[in-house]
Amino acid sequence: MLSTENKKEIGIFCIVTGLLMLIPMLNAWGPETGTLAVSSFQVSLWGKYLTYAILAMSLNLLWGYTGLLCLCQSLFFALGAYMMGMYLMLMIGDRGAYGSMLPDFMVFLGYQDLPIHWKPFYSFWFTAGAVMWVPGLVALIFGFLAFRSRIKGVYFSILTQALTYACCLLFFRNDFTFGGNNGFTDFKDILGHSLNDPSTTRWLYISSVLLLLATYLITSGLLASKFGKVQQAIRDSENRVLFSGYSTTSFKLVIFGLSAMIAGAAGALYVPQVGGINPSAMEAAKSLEVVVWVAVGGRGTKWGPVIGAILVNLLKSFTTQAFPDYWLIIMGGLFVFVVLMMPDGIVGVYKQAKNKIAQKRSLQTEATV
Repeated sequence: MLSTENKKEIGIFCIVTGLLMLIPMLNAWGPETGTLAVSSFQVSLWGKYLTYAILAMSLNLLWGYTGLLCLCQSLFFALGAYMMGMYLMLMIGDRGAYGSMLPDFMVFLGYQDLPIHWKPFYSFWFTAGAVMWVPGLVALIFGFLAFRSRIKGVYFSILTQALTYACCLLFFRNDFTFGGNNGFTDFKDILGHSLNDPSTTRWLYISSVLLLLATYLITSGLLASKFGKVQQAIRDSENRVLFSGYSTTSFKLVIFGLSAMIAGAAGALYVPQVGGINPSAMEAAKSLEVVVWVAVGGRGTKWGPVIGAILVNLLKSFTTQAFPDYWLIIMGGLFVFVVLMMPDGIVGVYKQAKNKIAQKRSLQTEATV
């Protein structure tokens, strides 16, 4: 049952997402009308930021509310991206460089027929399901083995990072049928609509906004339920939850699978807006960046991951152009600063300042008495 405060937060978030919808509308008006316009590139750029925000929310569901620091969230994101990329590659048809119905990299590697596991991806609806169930299945299998063995804390983080590294090496192989180093690129259209068409760009952006809203609603509903209360209790003290008779393994497994599915859906919307996907998207460093986004925004909060992902990536866009050699140093310094000075992130600054003021007033009152 949602509280009045939760309903208020949901209402505010709905208003914010409504305002985000205005960006593609500005693009639709166009400069010829003499009104403020946003280019298709900027719409795609903000669409990419929103998929990053959804990815950060998926990690926050694990780290912020369950206490599981997962360092393979970029893997789930990339898996969803690859599933959508397979569909987009098949939609190119004979318009590729070699004029073959096979993807260009398969022609280059000497393939005569399409591998059997590619054929279902001619269907968009199969692909739409695969972008979630494939990352979810990987998470369930890995999570079952890890949680059943009572692996937690830093050991869980190390294992998830090892999983990311192993999968990254696998996708770099040319014989794995996923494009090797180059991955997938040169997409043409989706559902019969050209990806270069401004209207397609707008609809992909709107889909990203709707997925962001859906993720927020799912998170809010989950946390307000009994399941969510147990989930947060696991974060605070897993042993007490075990002594209360709950199977923490089952709860963690469900959350792990759900977060992977959300990350995969975000990756599926990322690919057509960016125009390509390759194994570098699932490198361990990418998952560490997601951790920074959540920490900067405020882990364990609903707004924090969204704010952190957008602000950090805005900073990255500026820094990589103005000071390309110093971005990693700046990001590391930002993370250290947040951990030391703002442990609750940007969202927690107001609360932190309010507590300090209240503490100061209390001390002054005691001194007066």
